[in-house]
Amino acid sequence: MSAAMVNAARPSRFQLLLLKWRIQACLTFGLKARALETIEEVLALDPDNAHALASRAHLRATDGDRGAAIADHRRLLAARADDAHAWFNLGFLLEQDGQLAEAEATFRRAIELEPKLDRAWYGLGLALIRQHRYDDAVIALKRNTELQPMSPHGWYQLARVHVDRQQPDEAVKVIRHLKGFEPKVAAQLERETGLMAGPASER
Repeated sequence: MSAAMVNAARPSRFQLLLLKWRIQACLTFGLKARALETIEEVLALDPDNAHALASRAHLRATDGDRGAAIADHRRLLAARADDAHAWFNLGFLLEQDGQLAEAEATFRRAIELEPKLDRAWYGLGLALIRQHRYDDAVIALKRNTELQPMSPHGWYQLARVHVDRQQPDEAVKVIRHLKGFEPKVAAQLERETGLMAGPASER
């Protein structure tokens, strides 16, 4: 096959960009079927297209087809093994699917590639909690709260882990801290744990 024929068969960057915009527009307006048609069109032209694989994985996950979504993320990572966010997305699905050991390894790979990826630290904490490895979970969740101090999710899980470790005083400290910026989450923890924390100003 001549070079001219190879170049003619290869999609242009502009062509792929137009298709990417079409996918984004379809997703924005909730046109899932049209988005999937366009994704398949892209993958027929460029089988390892990262945006198309990630978009299809997202659609499959939202439709409840977690296994297919996981397969798409594995395919994406086979082509882009240094993509920390793709590793996180795979870990998130694996954790939801109960594949906890692999989810842990996947989150750790994401963190290795991007140490400040707060969501990966949070996901790692969840995977460790579900394995009853509470000491390790505390380390992961504390790092998450350092990177995202105003997000309540890491703090909530940290308080629950302290309760599981029979450390009510530490859990109360977290609840009290949450009262300073997320009083509803703090109140939820008080209801769930039976622990009562004073106002955030109390130390």
